[in-house]
Amino acid sequence: MQRDGDHIPFVDSGSYPLRAGNAVVPLIDGENAFRRICEAVAAARRSVWVTVAFHAPEFRMPDEHGDLFDVLDRARERGLDVRVIFWRHLQLEAISPGVHFSGTAEHRRQLAERGSRFLARWDQAHQFYCQHQKSWLIDAGAPGEVAFVGGINLDTDSVVAVGHPARDDGGSTHDVYVEVRGPAASDVHHNFVQRWNESSDRGADDGCWPEAPGNCDLPFPVIASPRAGAVPVQIQRTVRRERYADGTPAPGARYFDIAGGEFSVADQYKRALETARRTIYIEDQAIGSPEVVERLLGALARGVEVVFLVPIDPNREMAAGRKRDNARAFWDALAALGESPHFTLAGIAANRPAGGYQHIYVHAKIALVDDTWATIGSCNIGNRSFYGDTELNASFWHGPTVRTLRVDLLREHLGADTADMDDVEALRLYARLARANADRYRAGERLEGLAVALDPATYAL
Repeated sequence: MQRDGDHIPFVDSGSYPLRAGNAVVPLIDGENAFRRICEAVAAARRSVWVTVAFHAPEFRMPDEHGDLFDVLDRARERGLDVRVIFWRHLQLEAISPGVHFSGTAEHRRQLAERGSRFLARWDQAHQFYCQHQKSWLIDAGAPGEVAFVGGINLDTDSVVAVGHPARDDGGSTHDVYVEVRGPAASDVHHNFVQRWNESSDRGADDGCWPEAPGNCDLPFPVIASPRAGAVPVQIQRTVRRERYADGTPAPGARYFDIAGGEFSVADQYKRALETARRTIYIEDQAIGSPEVVERLLGALARGVEVVFLVPIDPNREMAAGRKRDNARAFWDALAALGESPHFTLAGIAANRPAGGYQHIYVHAKIALVDDTWATIGSCNIGNRSFYGDTELNASFWHGPTVRTLRVDLLREHLGADTADMDDVEALRLYARLARANADRYRAGERLEGLAVALDPATYAL
């Protein structure tokens, strides 16, 4: 298969092949993404299937579409097959109620009071990990099947407009989804069926909604959706499998006879970074993988321009990592990134009308390499996501789509149009403007654009 970015290999360690003939539309920020998802649900003719990780009770869709359950109930009232897989973490529910819809007695009472008739199953992960996939699948197996893959949580701070205007009523989160039509959408279909049929609590008294015979298993797709465009796409995952020392599956282990599980997202990141020739642009809420930092150092040594966007206020796991004595080598390697003139670590912030800044939380999990390859999904750059949580990404090889995504992201973060620049010029501009904003930030002056350079040596201290 001839494709843009042929020097960036696809992976053969996962369940799904590289599939030609897809249409791909990246969706930047929650208001834009959820608006498009609601449009697709409203146009659905057969089914709406969703995987949910985190869910906040106050979450509302844009444009007065209501909450998650309003969207699902309306689809069900139209006679569609509506199914949801909710993550369940009993310990988290006890410690932090209200961050996920874990199917408690109160949650089930709420569904009963609504008269909700969609089908749901609850799925626990092994140990303390998360069923972290966040996908929507519309009209599974039917003409026009469309999948949405990404990492946007169902919370208020994520439903924000492109550009992140400062808000007086809450925070602001930057995130990305991707819409996929064509043969690769059938792999998202397969993933949903696999998880639905093997959901951990499907046999428990409170593991399904409703407790009716109609809450049955699903058949796997046997024919891929027809071609819908020109973009090669590979659906990649993290699916951990627990085994005993003798190699036999442990109780609750499921999905694959692959020793240790499926880690194709991590494999793809490593291959893409190892083969980058010109540019690497990453957005993630963490820079927590030694394997990634090592490969970034290698790319910098080859003269590759690298920009890595993270939250200005690091997530809790990054901050906690600074306190671990056994992590010193990792933090030294992170600091070494900043010694290269080709590397920029940055966050984003908006000017408040009355002065000061609103830090914008970077929750996206995306990477762009050489303006020809990109990945968008739920998987963070860290060992927990690479090897523990259940994740779902869509990687694609298509210069026009990747360049358009790069231009759109940099327009938002820099307030500058890089459409007439190549990828190297664009990332060098990012570095210059982010460093200039760092000086303004320290001086308490108004920022130009959103991007602010950070010091890798002191990040998360």
